[in-house]
Amino acid sequence: MSKPSTKKKVAEHLEVTIESLDEEGIGLATWQGKRVLVPGTLPGERVEVAVDHEGQRQMGGRVLRRMTSAPERSRRWACPHAQDCLGCGLISMDYAAQLRFKQEKVARALDAQGTQTGARVLPILEAPNPLGYRCSAKLAIGKERGKVRIGLYRRHSHELVDIGDCPLHHPLINQIASVVREEIERQGVWVYNPARGSGLLRYLAVRVSPTRNEAMVTFITAERNYREITHLAKWLVKKVPQVVSVQQNVNASAGNVIFGNQTLKMLGHPALLDQVGELRLRISPTSFFQVNHAQAERIYALVRRWAACRPEDLALDLYCGIGGIALNLARDAATVLGIEVVEEAVRNAADNARLNNLGNCRFRAGDAAELLEDLELEIAPGAVAVVNPPRKGCEAEVLKRLAALAPRVLLYVSCNPTSLARDLEMLATLGYQTEEIQPVDMFPQTPHVECVARLVPKKTP
Repeated sequence: MSKPSTKKKVAEHLEVTIESLDEEGIGLATWQGKRVLVPGTLPGERVEVAVDHEGQRQMGGRVLRRMTSAPERSRRWACPHAQDCLGCGLISMDYAAQLRFKQEKVARALDAQGTQTGARVLPILEAPNPLGYRCSAKLAIGKERGKVRIGLYRRHSHELVDIGDCPLHHPLINQIASVVREEIERQGVWVYNPARGSGLLRYLAVRVSPTRNEAMVTFITAERNYREITHLAKWLVKKVPQVVSVQQNVNASAGNVIFGNQTLKMLGHPALLDQVGELRLRISPTSFFQVNHAQAERIYALVRRWAACRPEDLALDLYCGIGGIALNLARDAATVLGIEVVEEAVRNAADNARLNNLGNCRFRAGDAAELLEDLELEIAPGAVAVVNPPRKGCEAEVLKRLAALAPRVLLYVSCNPTSLARDLEMLATLGYQTEEIQPVDMFPQTPHVECVARLVPKKTP
Protein backbone atom coordinates (compact mmCIF):
# COMPACT_ATOMS: atom_id res chain seq x y z
CA MET A 1 0.00 0.00 0.00
CA SER A 2 1.49 3.32 -1.06
CA LYS A 3 2.04 6.01 1.50
CA PRO A 4 -0.06 9.16 1.18
CA SER A 5 1.80 12.07 -0.40
CA THR A 6 3.14 14.63 2.05
CA LYS A 7 3.78 17.22 -0.66
CA LYS A 8 1.96 20.46 0.00
CA LYS A 9 -0.50 21.30 -2.68
CA VAL A 10 -0.29 24.86 -3.98
CA ALA A 11 -3.54 26.74 -4.01
CA GLU A 12 -4.50 28.42 -7.28
CA HIS A 13 -4.86 31.70 -5.38
CA LEU A 14 -2.75 32.88 -2.47
CA GLU A 15 -2.97 35.80 -0.08
CA VAL A 16 0.50 37.04 0.83
CA THR A 17 2.23 40.11 2.21
CA ILE A 18 5.12 41.46 0.14
CA GLU A 19 8.24 41.56 2.28
CA SER A 20 10.84 43.10 -0.04
CA LEU A 21 11.94 43.61 -3.65
CA ASP A 22 14.57 41.54 -5.42
CA GLU A 23 17.32 43.07 -7.55
CA GLU A 24 14.95 43.15 -10.55
CA GLY A 25 12.31 45.11 -8.63
CA ILE A 26 9.97 42.12 -8.27
CA GLY A 27 8.00 41.79 -5.05
CA LEU A 28 8.97 38.88 -2.76
CA ALA A 29 6.72 37.08 -0.28
CA THR A 30 6.84 33.71 1.51
CA TRP A 31 4.25 30.93 1.45
CA GLN A 32 4.78 27.54 3.10
CA GLY A 33 8.55 28.01 3.05
CA LYS A 34 8.77 29.02 -0.60
CA ARG A 35 9.55 32.37 -2.12
CA VAL A 36 6.70 33.90 -4.07
CA LEU A 37 7.67 36.37 -6.84
CA VAL A 38 4.94 38.87 -7.67
CA PRO A 39 5.75 41.60 -10.26
CA GLY A 40 4.18 45.01 -9.78
CA THR A 41 3.98 44.83 -5.99
CA LEU A 42 5.71 46.81 -3.27
CA PRO A 43 6.87 45.97 0.27
CA GLY A 44 4.07 45.99 2.85
CA GLU A 45 1.26 45.34 0.37
CA ARG A 46 -1.23 42.53 1.03
CA VAL A 47 -2.24 40.97 -2.28
CA GLU A 48 -4.21 38.08 -3.72
CA VAL A 49 -2.03 36.23 -6.21
CA ALA A 50 -2.83 33.82 -9.04
CA VAL A 51 0.00 31.24 -9.17
CA ASP A 52 1.37 30.85 -12.70
CA HIS A 53 4.24 28.46 -12.04
CA GLU A 54 5.87 26.57 -9.19
CA GLY A 55 9.38 25.28 -8.71
CA GLN A 56 11.06 23.44 -5.86
CA ARG A 57 12.02 26.59 -4.02
CA GLN A 58 9.88 29.36 -5.44
CA MET A 59 6.64 30.27 -7.18
CA GLY A 60 5.65 33.04 -9.52
CA GLY A 61 2.30 34.72 -9.83
CA ARG A 62 0.32 37.79 -10.80
CA VAL A 63 -1.81 40.13 -8.78
CA LEU A 64 -5.54 39.50 -8.80
CA ARG A 65 -6.44 41.94 -6.06
CA ARG A 66 -4.56 44.39 -3.88
CA MET A 67 -5.96 44.65 -0.38
CA THR A 68 -3.51 47.31 0.82
CA SER A 69 -1.25 49.77 -1.01
CA ALA A 70 2.23 50.86 0.02
CA PRO A 71 2.88 54.58 0.57
CA GLU A 72 5.47 54.41 -2.24
CA ARG A 73 2.90 53.33 -4.83
CA SER A 74 2.74 55.88 -7.63
CA ARG A 75 -0.56 57.52 -8.47
CA ARG A 76 0.84 59.19 -11.58
CA TRP A 77 2.24 56.65 -14.02
CA ALA A 78 -0.33 53.98 -14.62
CA CYS A 79 0.37 51.75 -17.63
CA PRO A 80 -2.37 49.45 -18.96
CA HIS A 81 0.26 46.96 -20.17
CA ALA A 82 2.35 46.79 -16.98
CA GLN A 83 0.89 43.54 -15.65
CA ASP A 84 1.40 41.73 -18.97
CA CYS A 85 4.58 43.32 -20.32
CA LEU A 86 6.67 43.33 -17.11
CA GLY A 87 9.33 45.37 -18.91
CA CYS A 88 9.23 48.20 -16.35
CA GLY A 89 9.57 46.55 -12.96
CA LEU A 90 9.38 49.77 -10.95
CA ILE A 91 6.68 51.68 -12.83
CA SER A 92 4.24 51.17 -9.94
CA MET A 93 6.66 52.91 -7.58
CA ASP A 94 6.89 56.65 -6.89
CA TYR A 95 9.94 58.12 -8.60
CA ALA A 96 11.63 59.27 -5.37
CA ALA A 97 11.31 55.72 -4.04
CA GLN A 98 12.78 54.35 -7.27
CA LEU A 99 15.85 56.51 -6.78
CA ARG A 100 16.25 55.25 -3.19
CA PHE A 101 15.94 51.65 -4.40
CA LYS A 102 18.70 52.18 -6.99
CA GLN A 103 21.00 54.01 -4.57
CA GLU A 104 20.63 51.12 -2.14
CA LYS A 105 21.17 48.58 -4.93
CA VAL A 106 24.56 50.12 -5.71
CA ALA A 107 25.48 50.18 -2.00
CA ARG A 108 24.48 46.51 -1.59
CA ALA A 109 26.59 45.43 -4.56
CA LEU A 110 29.64 47.23 -3.20
CA ASP A 111 29.13 45.96 0.35
CA ALA A 112 28.88 42.39 -0.94
CA GLN A 113 32.49 42.64 -2.18
CA GLY A 114 33.70 44.24 1.02
CA THR A 115 36.79 45.96 -0.37
CA GLN A 116 35.42 49.29 -1.60
CA THR A 117 34.28 50.79 1.72
CA GLY A 118 36.57 53.76 1.14
CA ALA A 119 34.82 54.78 -2.07
CA ARG A 120 32.48 57.74 -1.83
CA VAL A 121 29.11 56.91 -3.41
CA LEU A 122 27.49 60.14 -4.56
CA PRO A 123 23.72 60.76 -4.63
CA ILE A 124 22.13 59.33 -7.77
CA LEU A 125 21.55 61.70 -10.69
CA GLU A 126 17.81 61.60 -11.35
CA ALA A 127 16.47 61.70 -14.88
CA PRO A 128 14.91 64.96 -16.11
CA ASN A 129 12.29 62.93 -18.02
CA PRO A 130 11.17 59.75 -16.24
CA LEU A 131 8.82 58.95 -19.13
CA GLY A 132 9.18 59.09 -22.91
CA TYR A 133 12.97 58.92 -22.69
CA ARG A 134 13.71 55.75 -24.69
CA CYS A 135 15.01 56.76 -28.11
CA SER A 136 15.46 53.25 -29.46
CA ALA A 137 13.35 50.10 -29.39
CA LYS A 138 13.57 46.55 -30.71
CA LEU A 139 10.06 45.14 -30.98
CA ALA A 140 8.93 41.63 -31.92
CA ILE A 141 6.24 41.21 -34.56
CA GLY A 142 3.68 38.41 -34.36
CA LYS A 143 0.17 37.46 -35.35
CA GLU A 144 -2.59 35.97 -33.23
CA ARG A 145 -6.10 35.18 -34.47
CA GLY A 146 -5.49 37.27 -37.54
CA LYS A 147 -4.43 40.38 -35.56
CA VAL A 148 -0.89 41.75 -35.82
CA ARG A 149 0.93 42.34 -32.55
CA ILE A 150 4.01 44.49 -32.10
CA GLY A 151 5.64 44.51 -28.70
CA LEU A 152 7.69 42.50 -26.24
CA TYR A 153 7.71 38.91 -25.10
CA ARG A 154 6.29 38.43 -21.64
CA ARG A 155 9.03 37.56 -19.16
CA HIS A 156 9.99 33.86 -19.21
CA SER A 157 7.53 33.04 -22.01
CA HIS A 158 6.95 33.06 -25.76
CA GLU A 159 3.78 35.12 -25.36
CA LEU A 160 3.98 38.36 -27.35
CA VAL A 161 2.40 41.34 -25.60
CA ASP A 162 1.27 44.19 -27.86
CA ILE A 163 2.37 47.20 -25.83
CA GLY A 164 0.61 49.90 -27.86
CA ASP A 165 1.61 53.37 -26.64
CA CYS A 166 4.51 52.47 -24.34
CA PRO A 167 4.96 55.32 -21.81
CA LEU A 168 8.75 54.89 -21.84
CA HIS A 169 9.16 55.20 -25.60
CA HIS A 170 9.68 58.46 -27.42
CA PRO A 171 6.27 59.33 -28.96
CA LEU A 172 7.68 58.89 -32.46
CA ILE A 173 8.47 55.23 -31.73
CA ASN A 174 4.87 54.61 -30.69
CA GLN A 175 3.58 56.40 -33.78
CA ILE A 176 5.80 54.33 -36.09
CA ALA A 177 4.80 51.04 -34.42
CA SER A 178 1.11 51.95 -34.83
CA VAL A 179 1.48 52.71 -38.54
CA VAL A 180 3.56 49.58 -39.18
CA ARG A 181 0.89 47.49 -37.46
CA GLU A 182 -1.82 49.04 -39.66
CA GLU A 183 0.14 48.56 -42.87
CA ILE A 184 1.12 44.95 -42.17
CA GLU A 185 -2.56 44.13 -41.78
CA ARG A 186 -3.67 46.24 -44.74
CA GLN A 187 -1.00 44.92 -47.09
CA GLY A 188 -1.12 41.33 -45.84
CA VAL A 189 2.62 41.14 -45.17
CA TRP A 190 3.60 37.61 -44.13
CA VAL A 191 4.54 37.70 -40.41
CA TYR A 192 7.14 35.24 -39.17
CA ASN A 193 5.94 32.35 -36.99
CA PRO A 194 8.80 31.12 -34.75
CA ALA A 195 7.01 27.89 -33.85
CA ARG A 196 6.74 26.90 -37.52
CA GLY A 197 9.93 28.61 -38.66
CA SER A 198 8.08 30.24 -41.56
CA GLY A 199 7.17 33.77 -42.55
CA LEU A 200 8.96 36.98 -43.48
CA LEU A 201 8.74 39.87 -40.99
CA ARG A 202 10.28 39.17 -37.56
CA TYR A 203 11.19 42.39 -35.73
CA LEU A 204 10.86 46.16 -35.92
CA ALA A 205 13.81 48.28 -34.73
CA VAL A 206 13.41 52.05 -34.38
CA ARG A 207 15.97 54.73 -33.48
CA VAL A 208 14.94 58.33 -32.88
CA SER A 209 16.99 61.51 -32.80
CA PRO A 210 15.08 63.62 -30.23
CA THR A 211 16.95 66.80 -31.13
CA ARG A 212 16.02 66.48 -34.81
CA ASN A 213 12.72 64.59 -34.34
CA GLU A 214 13.76 62.12 -37.03
CA ALA A 215 13.80 58.33 -37.03
CA MET A 216 15.50 55.36 -38.64
CA VAL A 217 13.46 52.18 -39.04
CA THR A 218 14.86 48.70 -39.61
CA PHE A 219 12.67 45.78 -40.63
CA ILE A 220 14.26 42.48 -39.60
CA THR A 221 13.21 39.71 -41.99
CA ALA A 222 13.79 35.96 -42.21
CA GLU A 223 14.99 36.29 -45.80
CA ARG A 224 15.99 39.00 -48.24
CA ASN A 225 12.91 40.63 -49.73
CA TYR A 226 12.60 43.65 -51.95
CA ARG A 227 9.01 44.00 -53.12
CA GLU A 228 6.99 43.64 -49.91
CA ILE A 229 9.40 45.47 -47.61
CA THR A 230 9.89 48.34 -50.06
CA HIS A 231 6.12 48.71 -50.39
CA LEU A 232 5.77 48.70 -46.59
CA ALA A 233 8.60 51.25 -46.27
CA LYS A 234 7.05 53.64 -48.80
CA TRP A 235 3.73 53.69 -46.98
CA LEU A 236 5.47 54.20 -43.63
CA VAL A 237 7.42 57.23 -44.93
CA LYS A 238 4.24 58.60 -46.50
CA LYS A 239 2.34 58.40 -43.21
CA VAL A 240 5.27 59.33 -40.93
CA PRO A 241 7.53 61.75 -42.83
CA GLN A 242 9.87 62.00 -39.83
CA VAL A 243 11.21 58.59 -40.89
CA VAL A 244 14.34 59.56 -42.85
CA SER A 245 15.93 56.12 -43.17
CA VAL A 246 14.48 52.65 -43.74
CA GLN A 247 16.67 49.55 -43.64
CA GLN A 248 16.17 45.81 -44.03
CA ASN A 249 18.22 43.44 -41.89
CA VAL A 250 18.20 39.76 -42.81
CA ASN A 251 18.21 37.23 -39.97
CA ALA A 252 17.58 33.64 -41.05
CA SER A 253 18.68 32.08 -37.76
CA ALA A 254 16.26 30.09 -35.62
CA GLY A 255 17.39 31.63 -32.31
CA ASN A 256 16.23 34.75 -30.49
CA VAL A 257 19.09 37.02 -31.63
CA ILE A 258 17.41 40.03 -33.24
CA PHE A 259 19.89 41.25 -35.87
CA GLY A 260 21.47 39.18 -38.63
CA ASN A 261 24.73 39.91 -40.46
CA GLN A 262 23.29 41.56 -43.60
CA THR A 263 21.73 45.04 -43.65
CA LEU A 264 20.36 46.67 -46.81
CA LYS A 265 19.32 50.29 -47.24
CA MET A 266 15.75 50.53 -48.57
CA LEU A 267 14.90 54.24 -48.49
CA GLY A 268 16.52 57.48 -47.33
CA HIS A 269 19.83 57.83 -45.51
CA PRO A 270 22.16 54.94 -44.66
CA ALA A 271 22.39 56.06 -41.01
CA LEU A 272 20.62 58.32 -38.51
CA LEU A 273 22.18 61.70 -37.79
CA ASP A 274 21.84 62.51 -34.11
CA GLN A 275 23.23 64.96 -31.58
CA VAL A 276 24.15 64.49 -27.93
CA GLY A 277 25.42 67.66 -26.30
CA GLU A 278 28.05 69.23 -28.56
CA LEU A 279 28.59 66.03 -30.54
CA ARG A 280 26.99 65.12 -33.83
CA LEU A 281 26.75 61.39 -34.33
CA ARG A 282 25.87 59.07 -37.19
CA ILE A 283 24.35 55.86 -35.89
CA SER A 284 24.02 52.78 -38.09
CA PRO A 285 21.09 50.36 -37.77
CA THR A 286 22.81 47.68 -35.68
CA SER A 287 25.31 49.72 -33.62
CA PHE A 288 24.75 50.11 -29.87
CA PHE A 289 23.97 53.56 -28.50
CA GLN A 290 22.49 54.72 -25.21
CA VAL A 291 18.68 54.84 -25.15
CA ASN A 292 18.46 57.91 -22.88
CA HIS A 293 20.05 60.92 -24.57
CA ALA A 294 19.67 63.36 -21.67
CA GLN A 295 21.44 61.06 -19.21
CA ALA A 296 24.03 59.97 -21.77
CA GLU A 297 24.99 63.62 -22.18
CA ARG A 298 25.47 63.93 -18.41
CA ILE A 299 27.64 60.82 -18.29
CA TYR A 300 29.80 62.10 -21.16
CA ALA A 301 30.25 65.42 -19.35
CA LEU A 302 31.11 63.68 -16.07
CA VAL A 303 33.66 61.39 -17.72
CA ARG A 304 35.28 64.34 -19.45
CA ARG A 305 35.45 66.29 -16.16
CA TRP A 306 36.81 63.39 -14.09
CA ALA A 307 39.31 62.43 -16.80
CA ALA A 308 40.71 65.99 -16.77
CA CYS A 309 42.79 65.28 -19.87
CA ARG A 310 45.77 67.53 -20.45
CA PRO A 311 46.91 68.75 -23.89
CA GLU A 312 49.75 66.22 -23.90
CA ASP A 313 47.67 63.22 -22.74
CA LEU A 314 46.83 60.02 -24.54
CA ALA A 315 43.32 58.79 -23.65
CA LEU A 316 42.25 55.17 -24.08
CA ASP A 317 38.56 54.25 -24.48
CA LEU A 318 37.80 50.52 -24.21
CA TYR A 319 34.46 49.23 -25.54
CA CYS A 320 34.11 52.59 -27.27
CA GLY A 321 31.05 51.77 -29.40
CA ILE A 322 30.35 54.53 -31.90
CA GLY A 323 32.70 56.91 -30.07
CA GLY A 324 30.52 58.95 -27.72
CA ILE A 325 33.00 59.02 -24.82
CA ALA A 326 36.14 59.01 -26.99
CA LEU A 327 35.05 62.07 -28.95
CA ASN A 328 34.36 64.01 -25.77
CA LEU A 329 37.84 63.17 -24.46
CA ALA A 330 39.34 64.22 -27.80
CA ARG A 331 38.38 67.84 -27.09
CA ASP A 332 41.06 67.98 -24.37
CA ALA A 333 43.60 65.19 -25.00
CA ALA A 334 46.41 65.07 -27.53
CA THR A 335 45.35 61.66 -28.86
CA VAL A 336 42.45 59.31 -28.21
CA LEU A 337 42.50 55.61 -29.03
CA GLY A 338 39.18 53.75 -29.07
CA ILE A 339 38.90 49.95 -29.03
CA GLU A 340 35.73 48.07 -29.92
CA VAL A 341 35.06 44.48 -31.05
CA VAL A 342 32.14 45.38 -33.37
CA GLU A 343 33.61 46.46 -36.72
CA GLU A 344 30.54 48.42 -37.81
CA ALA A 345 30.69 50.48 -34.60
CA VAL A 346 34.37 51.23 -35.26
CA ARG A 347 33.48 52.49 -38.74
CA ASN A 348 30.77 54.65 -37.15
CA ALA A 349 33.26 56.01 -34.60
CA ALA A 350 35.80 56.99 -37.28
CA ASP A 351 33.02 58.60 -39.32
CA ASN A 352 31.84 60.52 -36.25
CA ALA A 353 35.35 61.81 -35.57
CA ARG A 354 35.45 63.23 -39.10
CA LEU A 355 31.92 64.62 -38.69
CA ASN A 356 33.04 66.57 -35.60
CA ASN A 357 36.41 67.64 -37.09
CA LEU A 358 38.35 65.71 -34.44
CA GLY A 359 41.48 64.53 -36.20
CA ASN A 360 43.21 63.28 -33.05
CA CYS A 361 41.17 60.04 -32.79
CA ARG A 362 42.09 56.51 -33.82
CA PHE A 363 39.82 53.50 -33.57
CA ARG A 364 40.71 49.83 -33.76
CA ALA A 365 38.45 46.79 -34.06
CA GLY A 366 39.32 43.66 -32.12
CA ASP A 367 39.44 41.84 -28.81
CA ALA A 368 40.26 44.24 -25.96
CA ALA A 369 42.76 41.97 -24.18
CA GLU A 370 44.68 41.18 -27.36
CA LEU A 371 44.86 44.80 -28.47
CA LEU A 372 45.97 45.95 -25.02
CA GLU A 373 48.84 43.47 -25.20
CA ASP A 374 49.87 44.98 -28.54
CA LEU A 375 49.72 48.50 -27.05
CA GLU A 376 51.92 47.89 -24.01
CA LEU A 377 54.98 49.39 -25.70
CA GLU A 378 53.00 52.16 -27.40
CA ILE A 379 51.21 53.64 -24.37
CA ALA A 380 53.47 55.22 -21.77
CA PRO A 381 52.48 55.27 -18.07
CA GLY A 382 50.33 58.24 -17.09
CA ALA A 383 47.64 57.95 -19.75
CA VAL A 384 43.91 58.30 -19.09
CA ALA A 385 41.77 55.17 -19.49
CA VAL A 386 37.99 54.67 -19.71
CA VAL A 387 36.17 51.32 -19.85
CA ASN A 388 32.49 50.95 -20.69
CA PRO A 389 31.89 47.19 -20.92
CA PRO A 390 28.64 45.25 -21.44
CA ARG A 391 26.61 44.00 -18.43
CA LYS A 392 28.94 41.08 -17.74
CA GLY A 393 31.79 43.52 -17.02
CA CYS A 394 35.44 43.16 -18.00
CA GLU A 395 37.36 39.94 -18.40
CA ALA A 396 40.09 39.47 -15.81
CA GLU A 397 42.77 39.56 -18.51
CA VAL A 398 41.53 42.96 -19.71
CA LEU A 399 41.78 44.42 -16.20
CA LYS A 400 45.28 42.98 -15.70
CA ARG A 401 46.58 44.39 -18.97
CA LEU A 402 44.87 47.72 -18.35
CA ALA A 403 46.44 48.08 -14.90
CA ALA A 404 49.83 47.14 -16.40
CA LEU A 405 49.60 50.26 -18.58
CA ALA A 406 49.60 52.33 -15.34
CA PRO A 407 47.05 55.02 -16.29
CA ARG A 408 47.03 58.00 -13.92
CA VAL A 409 43.23 57.92 -13.80
CA LEU A 410 40.88 55.09 -14.70
CA LEU A 411 37.14 55.62 -15.22
CA TYR A 412 34.74 52.69 -15.27
CA VAL A 413 31.27 53.21 -16.77
CA SER A 414 28.96 50.35 -15.84
CA CYS A 415 25.34 49.30 -16.35
CA ASN A 416 25.54 46.52 -13.75
CA PRO A 417 26.48 47.28 -10.10
CA THR A 418 27.29 43.61 -9.41
CA SER A 419 29.89 43.21 -12.15
CA LEU A 420 31.18 46.72 -11.36
CA ALA A 421 31.76 45.82 -7.72
CA ARG A 422 33.54 42.59 -8.73
CA ASP A 423 35.83 44.42 -11.16
CA LEU A 424 36.59 47.22 -8.69
CA GLU A 425 37.66 44.58 -6.20
CA MET A 426 40.03 43.07 -8.75
CA LEU A 427 41.40 46.49 -9.69
CA ALA A 428 42.09 47.05 -5.98
CA THR A 429 44.34 43.99 -5.99
CA LEU A 430 46.05 45.42 -9.09
CA GLY A 431 46.94 48.68 -7.33
CA TYR A 432 43.93 50.94 -8.05
CA GLN A 433 41.81 52.66 -5.44
CA THR A 434 38.20 53.64 -6.13
CA GLU A 435 37.65 57.21 -4.95
CA GLU A 436 34.17 58.12 -6.20
CA ILE A 437 31.14 56.38 -7.69
CA GLN A 438 28.35 58.34 -9.35
CA PRO A 439 25.08 56.41 -9.87
CA VAL A 440 22.97 57.69 -12.78
CA ASP A 441 19.32 56.86 -13.40
CA MET A 442 19.62 56.01 -17.07
CA PHE A 443 16.51 53.80 -17.10
CA PRO A 444 13.61 55.24 -15.03
CA GLN A 445 10.74 52.84 -14.22
CA THR A 446 13.13 49.86 -14.45
CA PRO A 447 15.48 48.42 -11.78
CA HIS A 448 18.60 49.13 -13.86
CA VAL A 449 21.12 51.75 -12.82
CA GLU A 450 24.23 53.12 -14.51
CA CYS A 451 27.38 54.06 -12.57
CA VAL A 452 30.60 55.92 -13.24
CA ALA A 453 33.55 55.08 -10.97
CA ARG A 454 36.79 57.04 -10.70
CA LEU A 455 39.95 55.14 -9.77
CA VAL A 456 43.52 56.31 -9.18
CA PRO A 457 46.74 54.43 -8.35
CA LYS A 458 47.08 53.58 -4.69
CA LYS A 459 49.55 55.72 -2.80
CA THR A 460 52.58 53.83 -1.59
CA PRO A 461 53.16 54.12 2.18
